[in-house]
Amino acid sequence: MTEPRLLSLVEALRILPGVGVKSAQRMAFHLLQHDREGALRLATALDGAVHDIRHCERCHTFTEHNLCDLCADPERDANVLCIVETPADQSALERTGSYKGLYFVLMGRLSPLDGVGVRDIGVGPLLERIEREPVGEVILATSFTAEGEATSHVIGEALKARGITVSRLARGVPAGSELEYVDLSTIAHALADRR
Repeated sequence: MTEPRLLSLVEALRILPGVGVKSAQRMAFHLLQHDREGALRLATALDGAVHDIRHCERCHTFTEHNLCDLCADPERDANVLCIVETPADQSALERTGSYKGLYFVLMGRLSPLDGVGVRDIGVGPLLERIEREPVGEVILATSFTAEGEATSHVIGEALKARGITVSRLARGVPAGSELEYVDLSTIAHALADRR
């Protein structure tokens, strides 16, 4: 395989998480051999997403508009704010159908070993939002990993110092797990039994 464009395609596919050289080659060969139309749809979708999707001005999730659909929904309870690490975590909570408040997506979590500190995730914009908008309760829905717990602790202390009621998802979510991989029933119970 010495064709430059084929090598370029394989390398591009390798940027996806969990995709090594062999998986990338299989995908590239499949698209070129069996589904060139699908490859064009994928390229168009990626191009459109990269150019049109940005962060919501209020919660930082992904959207094509200034505000995402959830932030723009007047039926959502603006008194309760759920803080999650990623849009995937937000999506997992939404699929339970048990939460009707608003969100703030950090777009990461503290990880000192990886050089990720408070300034590298959305803590500053979160605290600015708390100052601007009246929030009665903040639910910390970070993962139950060491990094998620550290993130939850730092944010919780900053919010408590501002007089905000802070709760944490109940431990129904298995320790060491990521929300996007937890079943919906477990997430719904953890949300209901938050402390």
